[in-house]
Order: sequence, then structure tokens, then C-alpha cells
Amino acid sequence: MRKIREVLRLRYEVGLSVRQVAASVQMARSSVGEYERRLAAAGPSWPLPEGLSDTALERALFPPSPPVPSRARPVPDRALVHEKLRRPGVTLMLLWEEYRAAHPQGFAYSWFCAHYHAWAGKLDLVMRQTHRAGEKLFVDYAGQTVEIIDRASGEVRTLSA
Repeated sequence: MRKIREVLRLRYEVGLSVRQVAASVQMARSSVGEYERRLAAAGPSWPLPEGLSDTALERALFPPSPPVPSRARPVPDRALVHEKLRRPGVTLMLLWEEYRAAHPQGFAYSWFCAHYHAWAGKLDLVMRQTHRAGEKLFVDYAGQTVEIIDRASGEVRTLSA
């Protein structure tokens, strides 16, 4: 439960410093300062109006944030993101930067990644193949190779899997 009324009473009626109030109610000094700032911004001053309940005081100091319309933030096409991620060198960060360049008011990187991973987790990744032995050949590809440079000779060799 918030101790708003007690913090304000100790600060304005008793005249304690922010440190003393914070120690008295066992909360951070920054929280005491935040209550003071919110009281100044909300309008009512000390002493508080008669009949103002704790719930009404909390609503006055901590109003609900206005809803953000969904039209302002377009949801990225996750299927397209998934398709682009299959290309070499493409990362979620690069795709998010492209998304934010196209939509400056778009979602943050953490939202972008969380929702993509939630969507990708629901994909059915089962690939059942029926084949007879010796009919097909499967190759395990390790991706791009790494170059190794010999210090002594300067010869460049490419490692392959």
C-alpha cells in the first residue's frame, strides 16, 4: 500500500527533510521527491482538501496513462521478418532498424523481438520426408568458411567443413 498521505504529512506538516521522511516511512528518497513533484503538478496543495480519500489522492497523483492508438504503431509483418532472417548476415537488429526507419513511432526493439519470437515459437517446424534408402543424398552444410592466414608465409587458406 502506498504511504502518500503520511509522506506528505511528514514533509509539509511536521517539516522533516526528505531524508528524514524517507527514513521514517522506510522508502527511497527519490520516491519522497517524486510524491512532492506529483503533488505540485496535480494541483492540490498541503493541507489536502477535506474528504479527499486515499484512493482519490492516488488517482490525482498517479493518473492512468493515455492509451496509444494502434494505428500510430504499425505491427511489422512477422512472416516477412522470418523470411529475411534466413539470409546470411541479416539479424533482428538490422530488420528492426529498417522497421523504425519506415515507422519512426513504431515499437521498441524489445517489443519487436519478443513478439517475433512468440510468433516464431508457434510455427510448425516438422518436416516429414518419406524416402527409400539410397534414393536421396543429404548434405550437412556448415555455412560460410573461415580464412586462416599463416603467420610465417602469409599464405591464406580457407577451412571447409
